[in-house]
Amino acid sequence: MIETILSLWPGGQTPYAKSHSVAEYQAESWGSQSLFQVVEPSLTVYQPENPNGAAVIVIPGGGYTEVAITHEGYDVAEALAKQGFLAAVLKYRLPNPKTATHPERVPLCDLRRAMVLLKETAAKQGGKVLNLGVLGFSAGAHLAAQASVSRSESDAENPDFAILAYGISKAAVSKLTWLEHVLFHRPLTRDEKDAQNFVEQADACTPRTFLVHALDDDVCHYSESTQYAAALQDIGVQVELHLFPTGGHGFGLGDAQHGTHQWLPLACDWIVRKPAFD
Repeated sequence: MIETILSLWPGGQTPYAKSHSVAEYQAESWGSQSLFQVVEPSLTVYQPENPNGAAVIVIPGGGYTEVAITHEGYDVAEALAKQGFLAAVLKYRLPNPKTATHPERVPLCDLRRAMVLLKETAAKQGGKVLNLGVLGFSAGAHLAAQASVSRSESDAENPDFAILAYGISKAAVSKLTWLEHVLFHRPLTRDEKDAQNFVEQADACTPRTFLVHALDDDVCHYSESTQYAAALQDIGVQVELHLFPTGGHGFGLGDAQHGTHQWLPLACDWIVRKPAFD
């Protein structure tokens, strides 16, 4: 397995960036290593020995205040690469008014750039990405869902499929307050509030989606996944939903005790199952 780290915006052309003195650092959080004050986004790419033609960008969570880079990032990408997927961990800039002119736009901007960069990298190495998806955890799932429903005019910046692990999709009042504090850093307008309701924003162009959640998640209620799944089903978008009785929030690859370790093999099978390559 070959690991390569790519800068998202080489040459100092980082969108929305402004002069600052903020320094990135790494520290333990919730029993694993996380990155804080991320200002230099990158993509850590894991090349599989036997590629299957599909690629996945892994988006760690962290509540938009940190990036859970290990257990929701590197560990997951390594597991995907072992299954034949071209996998890449996105270290995205955290929204901070000290470092960005429009903090709320920064994570999605980095994700879209990462999708283009991963396809370009595969092509330069003689490979071809038949299917590119996003896999997000918690806040990373929010970002992946945003990329799913807020389609770019450039097809290269849109995912072919999405895997959402314990994320939010409808943004109830409490979650809107959270987004105002950590993503927007200001009150949301009515249009912005509406845009955060991914259940209503989803349409026929939304990519096929795989969702996983634990019923005892006390950070992000499992109804965020069930409501989104129902909305996609209603509009004819292929969707698969897996709910585990226990597991809490932030279980990453999961464990045998709660049965949450089953979700990644199920997701890998789902990615390559038709109509993924139709």
